[in-house]
Amino acid sequence: MNAGVVFLTGAGGQLGRALLATVPGDTRVVPLTSRDLDIADDAGVARLFGDLTDRDIVLNCAAYTNVDGAESEREAAWAANVHGPASLAAACAASGAWLIHISTDYVFDGPAAGGGTVSSRTRAYEPDEAVAASPPTIYGETKLAGERAAHNANPEVTVVRTAWVYTGGEHSADFVGTMRRLAAERDTLSVVDDQIGSPTYAVDLARGLWELVGAPRAAVAGKVLHATNAGRATWWELTQEIFTELGLDPQRVQRCTTDEFPRPAPRPAFSVLSGASWAQVGLTPFRDWRRALTDALSLD
Repeated sequence: MNAGVVFLTGAGGQLGRALLATVPGDTRVVPLTSRDLDIADDAGVARLFGDLTDRDIVLNCAAYTNVDGAESEREAAWAANVHGPASLAAACAASGAWLIHISTDYVFDGPAAGGGTVSSRTRAYEPDEAVAASPPTIYGETKLAGERAAHNANPEVTVVRTAWVYTGGEHSADFVGTMRRLAAERDTLSVVDDQIGSPTYAVDLARGLWELVGAPRAAVAGKVLHATNAGRATWWELTQEIFTELGLDPQRVQRCTTDEFPRPAPRPAFSVLSGASWAQVGLTPFRDWRRALTDALSLD
């Protein structure tokens, strides 16, 4: 572990809570929720981070993550996802502190699912591949702009892209938690089977990020890395696995298409992220998503 303090922004969110639950014993952490800091407030960022040193780390999990909501709340998404990372990056550049910024698979275009589209892509995305020229969602647009704004302000920023993050608790609002509740309420569920991605257990992601925090900074500063559980699945396949793990009949989960469940923001037909970059810098590869799901569902 680097000898400084880790300032965790977005500490009240899904990933932030998982990070706080898995803090290594020798790590000093200052958790910051949205009540403590608006990362888009330049003056507030400057006040809070004005005394950072080059041993300190800012781990930025703060973001506007409502994919559909961003379509009608572009200004709020832009503030949190673009202005905020740029402000944090500038503060870290001034002090020499290291910023680790969390991003998303939505910076790639997919293409969008629906309209009978079936992605012909089968190869997982690497960090150095071309991102979408114009991401099809406001969420993806702002997260991509945030990556670029952070790197423009501070080339030493490390960007970590992830995808399909869940905790899986019965009362959690993520996909896995929602499917658990619906399984108890409905005889059958219809789940889309034309979107392919990387289901990622928040606890595994948190543990991976703590390993990154403790890694030699020179090996990872300025890089873009992908961090997800290994393997791939459609939402239908993920839900079938949830049912199987819970001892329920997976035949209750029926296939449907994206067109049957229209949303304000288009979803990518394919957004699997490769873990090769993570391993290449000496970090522990993530386990298969099915093994992670088993652990997630055994906690309650």
